[in-house]
Amino acid sequence: QVQLVESGGGLVQPGGSLRLSCAASGFTFGFSRYAMSWYRQAPGKERELVATFTTTGGSTNYADSVKGRFTISRDNAKKTVYLQMNSLKPEDTAVYYCNAKLWSNYYWGQGTQVTVSS
Repeated sequence: QVQLVESGGGLVQPGGSLRLSCAASGFTFGFSRYAMSWYRQAPGKERELVATFTTTGGSTNYADSVKGRFTISRDNAKKTVYLQMNSLKPEDTAVYYCNAKLWSNYYWGQGTQVTVSS
């Protein structure tokens, strides 16, 4: 059974940094074959894609709103994906979800709350 467990969320002041982690387990196929992404959902808004680490050449993609501030990375040996968030803004406040995708199969974590406030 696939499990994605996020951690690292919390309360941070504007301009601060947080590093989210997502530990994966239970994959039928090797972890490295899964595209890993971070999504977020703010109150009253739809869930949006924040960043993706693909399996094709190891490329990364970011939402325009986080480019230059967030960095996604992965450690295939540890089966973990990270999201380094710098220069955080109040509008980054949301529940952040880890997502794994292989072919038409999607898996989600339970989410971790990030609150940016002074």
